[in-house]
Amino acid sequence: MNHLKCMVGFLIILSIAIAYSFVYSAKYNVQKPDDLYKKNETIFIMENPLKKIKTFTITAVGDCTIGWDTKFGTGNRFDTVFKKNNKDYGYFFKLVKSIFEDDDLTYANFEGTLTNETVKVEKKFNFKATPDYVNVLKEGNIEVVGLANNHSYDYGDKALEDTKNTLKENNIDYFGASDYLIKEVNGLKIGFFGLIDIPGRKYNQIDKALNYLKEQNCDLIIAAMHWGIESDYNQSSEQIKEGHYLIDNGVDLVIGTHPHVIQGIEKYKDRYIIYSLANFSFGGNPNPKDKDTFIYRQTFTFIDNKLVLDDNIEVIPASVSSITKNNNYQPTVVVGEKRNKILQKINKNSNVEFK
Repeated sequence: MNHLKCMVGFLIILSIAIAYSFVYSAKYNVQKPDDLYKKNETIFIMENPLKKIKTFTITAVGDCTIGWDTKFGTGNRFDTVFKKNNKDYGYFFKLVKSIFEDDDLTYANFEGTLTNETVKVEKKFNFKATPDYVNVLKEGNIEVVGLANNHSYDYGDKALEDTKNTLKENNIDYFGASDYLIKEVNGLKIGFFGLIDIPGRKYNQIDKALNYLKEQNCDLIIAAMHWGIESDYNQSSEQIKEGHYLIDNGVDLVIGTHPHVIQGIEKYKDRYIIYSLANFSFGGNPNPKDKDTFIYRQTFTFIDNKLVLDDNIEVIPASVSSITKNNNYQPTVVVGEKRNKILQKINKNSNVEFK
């Protein structure tokens, strides 16, 4: 009987030890399995459970025009598709919302205006939607947008102010030009700035933004650059030079937009430069020839308030439309051969490989 009691006791202790080991490893493994994409993997192993860990996960997507140009025919225009889908603001990001919910913050480049203004600035395309379309961002779980782009002034200064006020009223943060943003997330101060710098010359503005964010003791600095050449799949020498300057001077992640197509991803001094995220939910073109895009995600890990440099990034290939014949403005993750082709496109101009 005593022997049996000893055996039972031993088995109980062994079970507790195994359970503890499982819980411990699950808690500190910062990567999550997902068969839709392959990470550029680094697994962080906790060496000392008494150390203080903080993490911050950002998801970023490219050009989002929640609106249209009034010159466009109404057949497949952004507002027409909205009406055909029962005026459901949640329709546009419905197929990717679960990804946006599984992070600390989702960022999009907001290329347009939310205004009732009718007087256009003289240019080829002028994008706007009425202020109620801000609900597309809210329903899509997009918390932060960039306004440093060549469509923020499509209806003049008043329209830009209308856009900012509408975003504020709906608790969506924004940044761009001289508007810097600092958000406290998980006990970390995250600083954001954005510039429209298509020729790649605004080094003084970069310095000004970085000086300010450093003075505010930001733990992490993210730059959103609207740069490069439209429809060019190759990042320009000006983009590369400026991207390196940003990292050299304290930026931890560079997010690029404007070319409307995918460009490469560069790992430079253990930090990442995303040269062009391409379009996303893009009302600026009812049927773009190239519908390829991707979602970028990165988790930053801090131990005892110091950033640990790792490769905890995710690249999720997607299409700007869930149908092929035209643009229904509903981005969707792609799989199979389509996924592989987009990864090949990214890899072609990158110094890191995604599989």
